[in-house]
Amino acid sequence: MSSNKKYWKSVEELNENSSVVETLQQKEFAEEIPVNEFLGDKDSLESSKTSRRDFLKYVGFSTAAASLAACEGPVIKSIPYVVQPERIVPGVANYYASTIADGFDFASVLVKTREGRPIKIENNDLSKAKGGVNARVQASVLSMYDSNRVRRPMIEGKNVSWEEFDRQVGSALDSVSGDILLLTQTFASPSTTKLINEFSEKYPNVRHVVYDTVSESDALNAYQAKFGMRALPNYDFSKAETIVSIGADFLGDWQGGGYDAGYAKGRIPEKGKMSRHIQFESNMSLTGANADKRYPVTPSQQKAVLAALYGYVSGSSSTSNLPAEIDDAVVKAASQLRKAGSGAVVVSGIPDVNAQAIVLAINEALGSRVMHTDNPRMIRQGDAEEVMQAVEDMKSGAFGAVLMAGVNPAYSLPNAKEFTEALAGVDVSLAFSMKPDETAELCKFVAATPHYLESWQDIQYTASDFALMQPTIRPLFDTRQFQDCLLKWSGNDKSYHEYIKETWSGSISSWNTALHDGVFKANSPVEAGVSQSESVDISRAVSELSSDSEASGMELTLYTKPSMGDGQQANNPWLQEMPDPLTRASWDNYLTVSKADADAMGLENENVANGGLNGSYANVTLDGVVVKNVPVMIQPGQAKGSVGLALGYGKKAAIQKEMQVGVNAYSLYKNLSAVQSVSIEKAPGIHEFACVQLHSTLMGRGDIIKETTLEIFNTKDAKEWNVVPQVSLDHVEKPVTSPEVDMWDSFDRSVGHHFNLSIDLNACTGCGACVIACHAENNVPVVGKSEVRRSRDMHWLRIDRYYSSEDSFIDDLDKKENISGLGSSLSEFGELEEPADNPQVIFQPVMCQHCNHAPCETVCPVAATSHGRQGQNQMIYNRCVGTRYCANNCPYKVRRFNWFNYAENEEFDYHMNNDLGRMVINPDVTVRSRGVMEKCSMCIQKTQKTILDAKREGREVEDGEFQTACSAACDKGAMTFGDINNEGAVIRDKKEDDRMYHLLEYLGTKPNVMYQTKIRNTTEA
Repeated sequence: MSSNKKYWKSVEELNENSSVVETLQQKEFAEEIPVNEFLGDKDSLESSKTSRRDFLKYVGFSTAAASLAACEGPVIKSIPYVVQPERIVPGVANYYASTIADGFDFASVLVKTREGRPIKIENNDLSKAKGGVNARVQASVLSMYDSNRVRRPMIEGKNVSWEEFDRQVGSALDSVSGDILLLTQTFASPSTTKLINEFSEKYPNVRHVVYDTVSESDALNAYQAKFGMRALPNYDFSKAETIVSIGADFLGDWQGGGYDAGYAKGRIPEKGKMSRHIQFESNMSLTGANADKRYPVTPSQQKAVLAALYGYVSGSSSTSNLPAEIDDAVVKAASQLRKAGSGAVVVSGIPDVNAQAIVLAINEALGSRVMHTDNPRMIRQGDAEEVMQAVEDMKSGAFGAVLMAGVNPAYSLPNAKEFTEALAGVDVSLAFSMKPDETAELCKFVAATPHYLESWQDIQYTASDFALMQPTIRPLFDTRQFQDCLLKWSGNDKSYHEYIKETWSGSISSWNTALHDGVFKANSPVEAGVSQSESVDISRAVSELSSDSEASGMELTLYTKPSMGDGQQANNPWLQEMPDPLTRASWDNYLTVSKADADAMGLENENVANGGLNGSYANVTLDGVVVKNVPVMIQPGQAKGSVGLALGYGKKAAIQKEMQVGVNAYSLYKNLSAVQSVSIEKAPGIHEFACVQLHSTLMGRGDIIKETTLEIFNTKDAKEWNVVPQVSLDHVEKPVTSPEVDMWDSFDRSVGHHFNLSIDLNACTGCGACVIACHAENNVPVVGKSEVRRSRDMHWLRIDRYYSSEDSFIDDLDKKENISGLGSSLSEFGELEEPADNPQVIFQPVMCQHCNHAPCETVCPVAATSHGRQGQNQMIYNRCVGTRYCANNCPYKVRRFNWFNYAENEEFDYHMNNDLGRMVINPDVTVRSRGVMEKCSMCIQKTQKTILDAKREGREVEDGEFQTACSAACDKGAMTFGDINNEGAVIRDKKEDDRMYHLLEYLGTKPNVMYQTKIRNTTEA
């Protein structure tokens, strides 16, 4: 029986109209403690002279104030749901299949939501055409919570209602004099194409121009000339036996990216076979770093290489002016291509239509099964010539109105100044924009658009592969999609959601199934523009390419980083702090220069006393356009006579001050071509880099990275190429795996779950998707450039990059083993610290190794770090007092110390410092406080949820269900997580594989993280 008694604290509570009573319902004390008077003013507090007694009083007072704040119950409005709350179970995640299609990144995704908030992006395994989620896509969920978003439509900088906006825009379009320029990103959307056609019927003076910020126009033109369709060939690198790439960073963003998963499958030695990869390139790229053989050549030499390769493969005469060693390499590459036959493929990133036509011809001659022309890619549609012509027509006054969607030409066009001047003379300027960016600032009308996680759309990846984008949350602000605006202005009352369903009504059997899966196969309900194919004169193309293979001045290759891409997410702190896979620098773009060219121009990099990396500045000039004070990074593997510079940096508009970093390289992107001849001169000043790894080489330490060749792997016993370390016991060498040499008593871990993680160095490309996935899943804080420079980065997972000092890592090891005597040691160990001019490269993801015999656990004075029954090395944050003994005793250096409170701290003004940004925080993981250690937890929250789900359903956990954030993010199969007590688990096979080894195994820490030895295919034809 329930009690109806009423309890009260004072007589005052009996007075229902008392203001004190009302206040007490929300706060413990009726009066505010005036903490701000003595602690709120930072400047006055720092300058005050306070006695010890007053200080203690204030400390006590502030502690009370903190307690009071914790007792207060502020009313916080909840976020809007897409579905009704009764379908939401608090504490249980919901997943939506959706798609990102921002004009640069296209991928099918699963969106994890908690209580209506999208908080995490995952791979959609059902998508075979474009399911890989790169670092930028992983980070895109944070961009939705950007506090700099446009929140409602604006006219001349003033907020208006959509009704007023529609009225004024409609009136302006109806009375416009001249043509209407519709400048858009590649939407790759059948329904959007149909809608633009209908909009053009109402306004016949519309000229639609598609603008890809990073152009693939030459490849599109070559494909269109040959096959009559504006598309790109598709590639399945898992079928490749020999890959020859000439300037194509196909593990990066080349032609839309997403090829790395297929490539990784072919790189894992199965039944003694793996693909052979040869790379000719100027910049050291992610693709070149993973190649079996890499040749640094200038961009002009790349043209000669491709022309010569065509001659050698086709059997026609081939004469080249290439250096003898490069020509010899081309001959060997041609031999390997012919030997592989249909298993061979050639790809190229040369921005030249003749080069792209020759690539198609070579693959056709080989009968390549790797290249598909029957199901081409549709995710790039831009035409560089049309874009440049549109700017010229704007200058001449041909357009009375300019409408822009998904593009920011005032930032990204090479002739942005001409564009902005011409735009000022246009009567009607309208930007559909999510941010008040450089272009939106110039426009009279700004239509606030939603994030892709708040939107509907259909996407066509290839001729037969489609995807759907669906909202995972109601729009946070008063926004409207570009397509909904066109519908309304075309006189159509339907919503875009209804319009998409109507477009597909007769083309797919089940809309609900397609929406659930996120992907489907079909024929497009909207006809794509098909032009007459032309026979390409390959002999003439080869001749023109050969004659165009000489350049004057320094040759610049513009590229995109895995982190920043084309710069759309420049205000995303996760991406800004993500270290570049090769240079290991964050918060910057820079001019990559070879050591020889740097010495000739007096450009320097130096490691300074505080542990940071400093570099010179340079001015880069192209046809009178000067990009000043570009930081210089001396890059091993950079071709002499060439330099590289990343696009996507240098943004100012709608960018938080802390993230206004780098220089804008788009001004050097003349005619939307990635290769330019420039002049470079040293500029005064020293730049401070935020670099997370300053050591470049392994120095022959084969106990960190183990590797061998495919020939040795196939012919020798594993004991020879994967040696088990020996340790001395009573002056007798014993294997480190022997129980005799253990200093610890081992627990019986055969009962219950025992988690292990395997990392295959052959499949890891260094892309960094796992780094961002870990950030998102585990609420890892962003610390900013100055803290990263102090080596205080907080990443739980890092990807170490090592260069060889000699031509290969095996040569490094031989050199180290042959060092004898003091003189040899002093000179040759020093040489081993310097990377080669064209080094081999290897990537190694490193996180907490979760040692069964963990050195950190023995030194913690408060037992804050301990070992769990399931194999994880656990951190109890409330117990940690920050002695950092564990970090000192960790041989892997994977533990991070919180120097500051990164959340709600004005000194770290990133997403954790504002209400909108904190919506991305995962409620299953603690936001750590100042003064504690943190590190990889093997995503214990995910493993426990999997166990509880299976328990609730009354079944055993199946192999593959257990995942960490990093293993789930890696679509390349480089990371395998599971329970080794499950006899049928893949992780158990990995542990028993001949390639398995542990990092620094001779220490006897017995980690639960293992690595698979790197195998290189060095076999020549």
